[in-house]
Amino acid sequence: MSDLVGLTDVQAARELLAGVTRTTPMEPSRPLTAAFGGPVWLKCEHLQRAGSYKVRGAYVRIARLSEAERARGVVAASAGNHAQGVALAAGLLGTNATVFMPAGAPLPKVAATKGYGARIELVGSTVDESLVAAQDFAERTGAVFIHPFDHPDVIAGQGTVALEILEQCPEVRTIVTGVGGGGLVSGMAVAAKALRPDVRVIGVQAAGAAAYPPSLIAGEPVRLPEFATIADGIAVGRPGEITFAHVRELVDDMVTVSEEDISRALLMLLERGKQVVEPAGAVGVAALLAGVVEVGSPVVAVLSGGNIDPLLMLRVIEHGLAAAGRYLRLTVRCSDRPGQLASLLREIAEHRGNVVDVEHQRANPRLRLGEVEVALSVETRGAEHSDKLISALRGSGYQVGFAAGE
Repeated sequence: MSDLVGLTDVQAARELLAGVTRTTPMEPSRPLTAAFGGPVWLKCEHLQRAGSYKVRGAYVRIARLSEAERARGVVAASAGNHAQGVALAAGLLGTNATVFMPAGAPLPKVAATKGYGARIELVGSTVDESLVAAQDFAERTGAVFIHPFDHPDVIAGQGTVALEILEQCPEVRTIVTGVGGGGLVSGMAVAAKALRPDVRVIGVQAAGAAAYPPSLIAGEPVRLPEFATIADGIAVGRPGEITFAHVRELVDDMVTVSEEDISRALLMLLERGKQVVEPAGAVGVAALLAGVVEVGSPVVAVLSGGNIDPLLMLRVIEHGLAAAGRYLRLTVRCSDRPGQLASLLREIAEHRGNVVDVEHQRANPRLRLGEVEVALSVETRGAEHSDKLISALRGSGYQVGFAAGE
């Protein structure tokens, strides 16, 4: 424990951040409160400067560099949020920043990072590959590498989120937050456990990029052979050495959520909470909705970032609607005769389904002569309505299947 970041480190970081970062609001969540039978609050770090909590740790780290170090500039690697945090902090502190980002990084995050004054290098397909390139750049040029999570100053800066939570919701019993490399959950656990040892701190990872569960079992950081998730902000293949030590000692539980869980959470936050959050920022809410974690209320779920690509948002909304049973992609086989398509669409309309698009297929070799397959996207009012619609179509003699991905 003596090697871990301490409460005094987090409190000192807060003093450094005074006037730089904002105290983000805490919003009640009515849907989650109703589901849990006790208060559930959302800590809105997606409303922080640069769109996420990352500027907290980045500013503390760069502010503590010597003048000589800042004169050499700083370098970082990130899929977007850490990039923007470093770029903003470097600009505020008068140093040059170079940021390595994966080639597939969301364009809005790339543009925003450039807008804060950083020089961008697109390298590799994952954050891990960008990290290697950034560290090589630091060795070649003398620029100071600003790690996205595995540094005591970064952890201390991120821990200031928990100080605000404890002041805004003194009765909190559970804090739930997303986890990539572990900087945020580590810092929050340091502050929460020091001031309120009874508070449970729970980390959440996307199932497709969950490096912590096998690492905790192994007792040391383990690298995933491959990983993929829509939550690019927490797509990290290996925990940090420092963050792993904090998580092992201080975090009460580490759970995972599916892509469907994340999509459903994003849709709920958008529809019911009026909150625009990126996938990585919604995994805490996803864990609550999916029921994969036992919590005592009041609960605070951290919305850690809001930098979402609008194109990804469109796909996620469709995915979330499908996961909630409100968007069907069907294939219907029927006879290829005049009026058949009109009859099919009329029956769907009679059951109050809204057809979004239709595709007629006659050339499929699986079809019998005189048979046609119709692919439809249909909006419904929920899972029960979807089931009734499918049953009605089958009852009328249609062969109903599901399009790929359903």
